[in-house]
Amino acid sequence: MHYEINGGKKLSGTIFPQGAKNEALEVLCATLLTPETIEINNIPEISDIVNLIDLLTEIGVEVTHPQKGKYTFTAKEIDFNYLKSDSFRVKSAKLRGSVMIIGPLLARFGYAYLPKPGGDKIGRRHLDTHFIGLKKLGAEFSFDSVESSYSISGKNLKGTYILLEEASVTGTANIIMAAVLAKGCTTIFNAACEPYILQLCKMLNSMGADISGVGSNLLKINGVDYLHACSHTCLPDMIEVGSFIGLAAMTGSCIKIKNVSLPNLGLIPSAFEKLGVKLIFDNDDIIIPEQENYQIASYIDGSILTIADAPWPGLTPDLLSVLLVVATQAKGSVLIHQKMFESRLFFVDKLIDMGAQIILCDPHRATIIGLDHKFPLKPTTMTSPDIRAGVALLIAALSAPGKSIIHNIEQIDRGYENLDERLKNLGADIIRKQ
Repeated sequence: MHYEINGGKKLSGTIFPQGAKNEALEVLCATLLTPETIEINNIPEISDIVNLIDLLTEIGVEVTHPQKGKYTFTAKEIDFNYLKSDSFRVKSAKLRGSVMIIGPLLARFGYAYLPKPGGDKIGRRHLDTHFIGLKKLGAEFSFDSVESSYSISGKNLKGTYILLEEASVTGTANIIMAAVLAKGCTTIFNAACEPYILQLCKMLNSMGADISGVGSNLLKINGVDYLHACSHTCLPDMIEVGSFIGLAAMTGSCIKIKNVSLPNLGLIPSAFEKLGVKLIFDNDDIIIPEQENYQIASYIDGSILTIADAPWPGLTPDLLSVLLVVATQAKGSVLIHQKMFESRLFFVDKLIDMGAQIILCDPHRATIIGLDHKFPLKPTTMTSPDIRAGVALLIAALSAPGKSIIHNIEQIDRGYENLDERLKNLGADIIRKQ
């Protein structure tokens, strides 16, 4: 499928962010920790989440979908034979979030099996943090190099002290979910502390877990014997919020983003403000007023601004692609430093084709010389390489007067729900075609 976009039009209106994708991936896997029914609200109905729900259904979880965004999950029994099937291999290999079923299955049943998971092609994403942490709890791993699959066993997990070499979000989530049913006390230092992890811990505590230090990088988990039912609501997706801020800036539009959960956005608003984008905060809404120009800030000594990703509470790497696109039409220059993944900046060749002034210094750094909206980007035909770069290219296309085509929009669908229809409601000229 592809998008056809007639860009260069100003947009206006109000848009609601979907539920947080990365949080939903974690809390859906956490439903495996109990035989009782878990209700989860504000689930984004995007392809990655739908695929994970299908995967849970196939392994034996009873799933109901009473209304949009609301699901219930009852994991009374698990079909471990299905874990070895070709169907499971194919489905889980397409979804990197499937790796987070390991911790819950190991904690509750003492066994898990997983083919090497897939996901974005944005660079190397090792699973070492997951496996090292689970091994310290007492799990044993074996890797089948022929089938590229992992078998994990450990019926008597025991709490321990774990110092993570990397503050991996999914790694931290997996270890937490394994530790909540382990015997004794587990301490996790250098834990990821993104809002997704905070939400997971809040959900687990509402199920009867005993987790303290929630929201910090030092978690203490006292294992319990049983977890029970609960109801949980996902936060709005901070990456969508940032994407819509970037869209408004690039198209010179006035857009209101409703119910953003401002305390959970971290440095995202200030990153756009450093590029000169004006933001108005109205209770829990963000209004981006129409701006003809926005100027990149510089450091106090006058040197060129650098925007870099970092583990939370630093700036999320998922928004650097959007910030980079916004910088192409700013006044001034900025260095974008993508530290965590070495392939995420390779999409800039498409922006250069569109007339952006970008120097790709190396796989991790790009210098952008803003065009100050004096020379709009040119329409072109391009392909979405991953979720976030795909949306960044879509924002660029919506700002470029004329017709652009974006292929491989299935990548965008993995992270953004019904995006073309929601953008049409703002006045965008965008058509989805087979």
